[in-house]
Amino acid sequence: MLDTWTLLIIDDCAADRKIYRRYLLKDPHQSYQILEADCAEEGLALCQKVRCDVILLDFCLPDMSGLEFFDRIQQEIFKTSVPVIMLTGRGDEEIAVQVMKRGALDYLVKQNLTQDVLQLAVRNAIKQSCLQAQLLKTQERQRLIATTALRIRQSLNLEQILNTAVAEVQQLLKCDRVMVYQFAPDTGGKIVASSVESYSTVALCDRVGAGTGEQGSREQGAGSREQGAGSKGEVAVGLSPLPLCPSVPLPFVPNSQSPMPYIYELGLCNCVSLKEQFNSKANLVVPINLSNNGNPTPKLWGLLIAHHNSGERQWQTDDAEMLNEVSVQLAIAIQQAELLAQTQAALAKEKQLNVFKSQIITTVSHEYRTPLTSILAAASTLVKHSQQLDESKQQRFLGIIEQKARYMSKLVDNMLLVNQLELEKPKFQPISVDLLQFFSDLLEQERETVSDRHELIFKITGNHHGFWGDRGLLQQIFINLMSNAIKYSPDGGSVEFHLIGKESEAIFYIKDCGIGIPMVDRENLFQSFSRGSNVDTIPGTGLGLAIAKACVELHRGNITLSSEVGQGTKVTVSLPKICPTGQLSPSST
Repeated sequence: MLDTWTLLIIDDCAADRKIYRRYLLKDPHQSYQILEADCAEEGLALCQKVRCDVILLDFCLPDMSGLEFFDRIQQEIFKTSVPVIMLTGRGDEEIAVQVMKRGALDYLVKQNLTQDVLQLAVRNAIKQSCLQAQLLKTQERQRLIATTALRIRQSLNLEQILNTAVAEVQQLLKCDRVMVYQFAPDTGGKIVASSVESYSTVALCDRVGAGTGEQGSREQGAGSREQGAGSKGEVAVGLSPLPLCPSVPLPFVPNSQSPMPYIYELGLCNCVSLKEQFNSKANLVVPINLSNNGNPTPKLWGLLIAHHNSGERQWQTDDAEMLNEVSVQLAIAIQQAELLAQTQAALAKEKQLNVFKSQIITTVSHEYRTPLTSILAAASTLVKHSQQLDESKQQRFLGIIEQKARYMSKLVDNMLLVNQLELEKPKFQPISVDLLQFFSDLLEQERETVSDRHELIFKITGNHHGFWGDRGLLQQIFINLMSNAIKYSPDGGSVEFHLIGKESEAIFYIKDCGIGIPMVDRENLFQSFSRGSNVDTIPGTGLGLAIAKACVELHRGNITLSSEVGQGTKVTVSLPKICPTGQLSPSST
C-alpha cells in the first residue's frame, strides 16, 4: 500500500491546476491528497489548517509574489523547511537563482512541463525532504542523548543518577512516565526511580512466557535473567520470554516493526492487574546491563521503562534505539557509582578498623596498668617480706593477685569477643534452652562472687518454655549486663533479674539501684569503648553493652535501656522464640 502525501497547489490559473492534478494522480509510485488555492491568502489559510508535505507554488500570484509567499510560510507557519517547487510561466535564470537560494527544492518552467517531469520533481522533493527531516531528527536525537548522558554522568550518587535519568528520558521521549526497575538478588525487585512520584513502588509477579501464560519457577526465572536480557545490550524482543514480570507493564520493544502494537494485544504478560492498576496502553522497556567481571554475558541490573497512557502512542523504532542508548549510558554511570560506593565503604571499614585498633591499644594500656601495678606490688611484698607476714596477710596478697589476674583475663576475653562480633560475625547456633534452669545456674555463679553489699533477686512470670537460642551468646548477654549492674552500684543494693515468658518471645530485664547514666551519654552507650561520664574511678572498658547488643541482634532480638542518674538503670532484652529453621517453636504456639 502506497503512502499518501498531502500536496498543495497554489496557482491562479484553474486550467494549470487541473493539469497538475491529472499528472500527479497518474503517478504509479505515489499517492496524493491534493489541495488547491488560487491566491496566496487562501494558500496561507490552508497551510495553517493542514500540514502539507509538498507545495507547488506559482511564482506570479495576484496578491503577492511567490517569493514573498515562500518567506511567509517558512517563517510564520511551519518554522522549518517546507518542500516547495516553484513554477513560472517563462524561464528566467535570475528568478531561478533567487528561488533556489531561498530554499526551494526545485524550479520548473510551465511551458516545458510534462507528466514525467512533474512526477519525478515531486517524488524527488518528497524524498529529499524526508532525508533532511530524518537527518535533523537524528542530529537532534544525538544531541539530546549526549545532553542526557552528560547530566547522568555528572553525579556519582546513584539516587541522583537515577532520578536525573528518568526526568531526562521523559523529556526525551515526551511520554507520561519513565521508571527504573532494579532486580533484587532474591528474584524480586522494585521501582527505584520514577518521574512520577505516585508510582514509586511496585512488586514482582510470577515469571511468564510470551503469549503462553506459562508459569516458571523462581529458580528458572533467576537463572534466565542474564540470558534473557541479551548479551550485547539489545532491546527485549516482544516474542521472546521475559525472565521476570514486574507489576508494571513490561512492554513489547520492536525488532523491525514500526510502529508497534500494544503489549496486551500481543499477550506478553498474564498479569491482568497491571492493566487495571496503571490503565496502560503503550509501553517501552530496555534492559540495563552491567559488565560482569569479564564474563561475556552481562549482568541484568534492571529495566528502563517508558510508559504512556494519556492517549494512543505508536512507539517507533527510533524511540527504542534512543531508550537503549540512554540505558547504556545509565549502566556506565551505575557501575561508576557502585564502584565509588564500594571504595568508600572499604575506606570507611579500614578507618573503622584503625580506630578500633587504636581504641584497643589505648584501653588495654590504661586498664592493664592499674591491675598490673597491684599484682606487682602484692608479689613484691610476698617475695621480700613473706617471713614477716602472717598467713592471713599472705592470703590477702594472693587474693589481690588472683582477683587482678582474673580481671585482666576477662579484659582479654572481651577484647577478643568484640573483635569477633564486629569483624567476623560469629554464626548463630540455636538449640533448645530451658531458660529457667539456664539463668538460675548463672545467678548462682554470680552469688558466689558478689559481695555481701549486693542482693541478687530472681523473678519469673509467664511461659518460659519452648525457647531456642545460642547458649554462648545468652551467657555473654547475662554476664555483661549483670556485671554492669553490680559494678555501677558501688554502694551495694538490690539487683533484680526478671524473666518474662510470652507466646512468641522471651523477655528479661536487669534492674539496679546504682549511679545511673546521664542523658547525654545514652545515645552512644551501645558502641564499643563508650562509658558514662559519671563513672569516676570505677574500672571498665565500655565493652559490656556493645557485646550484649551484638549478641541480642544475632538472636534477632531487641535491647533497650532506661536510666536516671542516682536512681539506677534498667536494661530490657526481648528475644523471639525461634527454631533452627527460623519458624516459631511449636511448643510456644
